[in-house]
Amino acid sequence: MEEAIKYFAVFGGLDIKIDTSKPLIELIEKHILKDYPFLRNEISSITGGYSVDQAVLSGIAQGDRRTHSTFKRAHVSNEEGMKCVEKLIEREVIEIESSLHFLINKRGDSKISKKLLFTTPYLRFWFAFISPIYKGIKEGKFEEFRTLYQNKEAEFVNFIFEELSMDLLRASFKDDPIIKLGKYWDENIEIDLLGKTKSGKIVVGNCKYTNSKIKKTELTKLKEDCKSIELEADIFVLFTKKGFTTELKGLKGQELKLFTAKSFKSLIVK
Repeated sequence: MEEAIKYFAVFGGLDIKIDTSKPLIELIEKHILKDYPFLRNEISSITGGYSVDQAVLSGIAQGDRRTHSTFKRAHVSNEEGMKCVEKLIEREVIEIESSLHFLINKRGDSKISKKLLFTTPYLRFWFAFISPIYKGIKEGKFEEFRTLYQNKEAEFVNFIFEELSMDLLRASFKDDPIIKLGKYWDENIEIDLLGKTKSGKIVVGNCKYTNSKIKKTELTKLKEDCKSIELEADIFVLFTKKGFTTELKGLKGQELKLFTAKSFKSLIVK
């Protein structure tokens, strides 16, 4: 499942058959880098192909997705940036994601409580790793891409891990379905998962796409973050790639749910 998540982070939304028995980098070179001219035209037809739009999309893919920092990366004004965003939303390239401040009876600052979200993993991959260094790729030189992807892969895949974790969390709450689920962030705190069940229980969680086992300190930090924003959580959930320490697993129960990459098998449609 670890490999499946990595492959999905790149090819999710791209309508081609992938041989997952082959190395990911090899598949990226075969299906994307070597086919750059055709895919570039296809991407332009989807996004509109305007330079400002391309800059905004790369800003989203490479940054923290907040509107103000995205426009700063793209070197555009807030007014110009929002016009691009409106067009890209109409084209169904991106969507706006809002921090779930209302679940804790708080009002979010519109300047920091909005983020931009790609509609498919493949488009995010393109504007994170292909579009910014297209000149070399166009010339058939892939060394810069390999270095860039190797350095950023874990951080890049972590976001997709978070998104898939939401799907798994929804599927896991069958007896008391989650009716609202998203993320929370403000100037100081970020919580990867924040939801509310049909019965009114508040669920909070974090995701760590790391090779290290998650320790109890991760749960402690999550509880401290909740306390700092006056959020009373009923259930805590932690997602990780590898696993958890014995101490943390010993706390697992009705108020703490733990998930690893293996847990995602339940999302696969047979």
